[in-house]
Amino acid sequence: MGRRKISACQLHGVLVLNKPSGPTSNACLTAIKRLGQSKIGHAGTLDPLAAGVLVVLLGEATKIAPYVMEGEKTYLGGLCLGQTTDTYDIQGAVTAEAPWEHVTPELLAEAVAAWTGETSQEVPAYSAAKHQGRPLYELARKGLDVPVKHKEISVFDARIVTNEPPSATFRVRVSSGVYIRSLVHSLGKRLGCGAVMTALTREASRPFDLTQAHDLADILDAPGTLPDRIIPIEAALPHWPTVSLTAAEAALVRQGVRVPADPALPAGTNALLTDEAKRPLALARAEGTDGGRSRWAIVRGLFGDPQPARPGGQTVPERTSTPNSGG
Repeated sequence: MGRRKISACQLHGVLVLNKPSGPTSNACLTAIKRLGQSKIGHAGTLDPLAAGVLVVLLGEATKIAPYVMEGEKTYLGGLCLGQTTDTYDIQGAVTAEAPWEHVTPELLAEAVAAWTGETSQEVPAYSAAKHQGRPLYELARKGLDVPVKHKEISVFDARIVTNEPPSATFRVRVSSGVYIRSLVHSLGKRLGCGAVMTALTREASRPFDLTQAHDLADILDAPGTLPDRIIPIEAALPHWPTVSLTAAEAALVRQGVRVPADPALPAGTNALLTDEAKRPLALARAEGTDGGRSRWAIVRGLFGDPQPARPGGQTVPERTSTPNSGG
């Protein structure tokens, strides 16, 4: 196979990838990295078995990863009753089997609906969660003791899509960081027969969904089209106002100076600051001062990475006109 033509420069923005089932998320990122994108990351990994929306961050967009990861996720999954595995999915080693015939479609639908709400979820031993800097799956594969970890999660909606015990498909809308195979495992325990996840597709990672996703094979077959597939950084944070600064204000922000915030935005508001050319400049938060006025405190610099102003640090006088903001 000949060498692929790589992009001429590092791109900055979001690539919504339709990850296939099989490869790891890191393997997909490595393939994109070979197209000249050395600065690359993601906003939430997917297990090898899982397919669907993988939000890839390129260049300066890697700096917004924590904020993009906060978005709700929607999944379409499959399960099978009567079996338990060490990984909680169909690819793991079977640890137990039990009769499932007592489970009616009604009981199964009720068990899926019972996921809804806020609860504490046990993190699977075979997961990328870390203990003392080491992934839990690394400890599990070596037969070492894996500490039991829990995390608070929210399931906003859970319902059966197809229901033919012992198999079923379901759709869930959840907070960031939820392990869907752990939900399936808990369902198996609730019904007294065990259950494993058989398939999983991430349909959405807010604000992105599968309608915006590109197949990895298509990108690799036509790498010259990669720039046309990139979504601007500001589109990754649609719930943040975008505030355009003057050239003078932009220069001050690059120096870490707090400039006046739009008085229409209350203190505590997060916003994306841009320069006069609408280029992303910084992620900022409106913070009040002793005088009761708000100024922009830099949370994360973009394109130049300005240093955050310290509390009580430099500020500049109020200007008569305010920045333009938009949702």
